[in-house]
Amino acid sequence: MAHLRRATRARRRTAAPRQHLSRKISSADAPAAGAALDASAQLQELGDDATQDRSNKMEDDLGPTTQIMTLPFGTPPKVLLVDDDELVVANLKELVAAAGFEVDTASGGVAALASLQQNFSPIVILDLKMPDMDGLALCRAIREGNWPGYVYMVLLTIRNAEEDILAGLAAGADDYMSKKTSFAQLLARLRTGQRILALEHSLKEALAEKRRLTMTDALTGAPNRRYFQRRLTRELERIFRFGGELCLLSLDIDRFKTINDRYGHASGDSVLREFVRRIGQCLPRNSDWCARMGGEEFVVVLEETTLGGAEKVAERLREAIASAPVRTRAGLINVTVSIGVSGLESATDRSQITVESLLSLADTCLYASKEGGRNRVTLPHANALPRMGRSAVG
Repeated sequence: MAHLRRATRARRRTAAPRQHLSRKISSADAPAAGAALDASAQLQELGDDATQDRSNKMEDDLGPTTQIMTLPFGTPPKVLLVDDDELVVANLKELVAAAGFEVDTASGGVAALASLQQNFSPIVILDLKMPDMDGLALCRAIREGNWPGYVYMVLLTIRNAEEDILAGLAAGADDYMSKKTSFAQLLARLRTGQRILALEHSLKEALAEKRRLTMTDALTGAPNRRYFQRRLTRELERIFRFGGELCLLSLDIDRFKTINDRYGHASGDSVLREFVRRIGQCLPRNSDWCARMGGEEFVVVLEETTLGGAEKVAERLREAIASAPVRTRAGLINVTVSIGVSGLESATDRSQITVESLLSLADTCLYASKEGGRNRVTLPHANALPRMGRSAVG
């Protein structure tokens, strides 16, 4: 028993230093680990969304928004070296450049901030003690700034006391290294920063694609009703403040239900895609755009356009749709469209105009086109807005 107790005490003595070292290592690596954990949490959210989407049996594949995109490790990010010692900067620049990184340099904190604003570098290696702005102040200034992406900062200094390390990390640095450390270790830390930046880039692209799809009609690729509502609201706000004209076209494919019933929904989908393509060809200005409101209903927004100009565009659209049949697997299908027009020009009080009132008047004119025999364009009376109803139609 005495022998076992002595062996147990010996194991405890040998295990204790390893446990303490582990704690020191984890605290020193906390910034990089924390950034990685934050990124992993966002990836988990994307993964949860993907799991939810896959559970919907009506959808077999939702595309890149349900996947983690490939991380772009191939191109090393640019590195900014900040130190007032020219010899240190020259030596470090040579080593970092030889490792494949593009390198910029700055002799102090003020010059570093100017460099980041003019030619952004996502990795910054900086000294702690500098004359015009010390490393801690520079870390805080970078963290408070608005940059194109995350800035991964490594404090490289001769001061390696625990209080210096903690102060550097608290100021916003991601890593802290002594200048006595080998370049091999510094290069390994740069690779760590590269992985974290690549992960951030991948997350941004995945989230941007997800946002894009929430504003896009999946079948035709045209903006959807949500996009229409948001963009037209902003455009009206701009016009109310600075002035200008705007017209709205409401389009509805004639007898689209008959097309689906006779030729099948796949052919109907082909008609919708070709419809959007032809509309796009008739809208050469970047400021003019089309959105799918649902089913066979679409809108076209014509910025800085009067009712006279809108009538010409609407006739051009109508003729483009009716000019040639749509080729589908079921054969050629003749398609026509009815169009209603509304615009700010027809309003007595612009302050009363809303997205809903513009759309309602355009729909009223659209109904008149349907009742008049389809395949035609109808404009409103002058001063028809904001009054609603069939009486507004000429």
